Amino acid sequence: MPYIESKIRHQKPSIFSIMSKMAKEENAINLSQGFPDFGIDTQLMNYLNEAMRAGFNQYAPMAGLPELREQIAIKTLKLHNKSYDVDTEITVVPGATMGIFATITAVVRPGDEVIIFDPAYDSYQPSIEMNGGIPIQIPLTFPDFSIDWNKVKDAITSKTKLIVLNSPHNPSGAILRRDDILALRELVKDTDILLLSDEVYEHIIFDGQTHWSLAGDKDLSERTFITASFGKTYHTTGWKMGYVLAPKHLTKVLREGYQFMAFSAHTPTQYAFAKMLQDEASYLHLGAFYQKKRDLFRELIKESRFETLPTHGSYFQLLSYKNITDEGDVQFAERLTRQYKIASIPISVFYKDNIDHHLLRFCFAKKDETLIKAAQILCKI
Repeated sequence: MPYIESKIRHQKPSIFSIMSKMAKEENAINLSQGFPDFGIDTQLMNYLNEAMRAGFNQYAPMAGLPELREQIAIKTLKLHNKSYDVDTEITVVPGATMGIFATITAVVRPGDEVIIFDPAYDSYQPSIEMNGGIPIQIPLTFPDFSIDWNKVKDAITSKTKLIVLNSPHNPSGAILRRDDILALRELVKDTDILLLSDEVYEHIIFDGQTHWSLAGDKDLSERTFITASFGKTYHTTGWKMGYVLAPKHLTKVLREGYQFMAFSAHTPTQYAFAKMLQDEASYLHLGAFYQKKRDLFRELIKESRFETLPTHGSYFQLLSYKNITDEGDVQFAERLTRQYKIASIPISVFYKDNIDHHLLRFCFAKKDETLIKAAQILCKI
């Protein structure tokens, strides 16, 4: 039989698939994969049904429905004082992961180096390697998961093509600060280095903190692709809808490749989000909504032997189990799922060298009843 050598042969199956499959097999509470277990806004469902019944079921324009791109432009201008052209600088894609892959495919050539920060979301490295790039993985500073900009400076070479940032950060919940933006600006000044900013949790920020989008910095935005997700904002991860913001000259290159990946995203869903975005309360309330869930989960487990790490954004909570066992995090996560019927994500799998700080990631984007049941289990361990 013909033999095909995998482009990412060393890559293991996604930890999200592994743990969710195990959770289902064990009938465990699934706090591993980042998806809500509660319903979505009924008005959003109504908008979707209206679009389908009205006959909007054929291909949308490759760049996305003009109505949706217009609302994205309005939102971005309000939040970050940055104007993106509706026709040439906003591209709607079937999910932010597709936007990330399309961006990397557009700019990375064989031999190009791409800086990513460990623990890194697991789509970055394979996307880079499938395009012939070389991932340069820099560990974030533990335990606050901040960026050591001196390490970044030392890692930059003549081959550095792209730096990938993620704020709020998955899996840690850390966020970029104003000082990070200033350091990044100084670092890439007078270079041709491009930036990819993964901002899918942009509206999930806690404790009065600010989301420092790269869209809001005049200099950085001119070299940046920004990926965003409607699935994270509207609790519709299964709808797979996101978008990419980039200046005209970068968007042109992005679309040249993207048109042959998916061509366009689901049409009636685009109509639904175009209407939903007109109500800014539908996304501005999100930080407060999830902060209540974060605080509830932390309060419920405060008497447990787990230690909570700070989380400033996203809907994930890292827990240290160093007071419980010396097991590796993958082994302990598997045992929690099989023995205690609660699934989480081990953090070492997001590191190049599988650095194990004895941390597990738990998703708190769940019904309060789910969080209460999960906490009862954790407090017994």
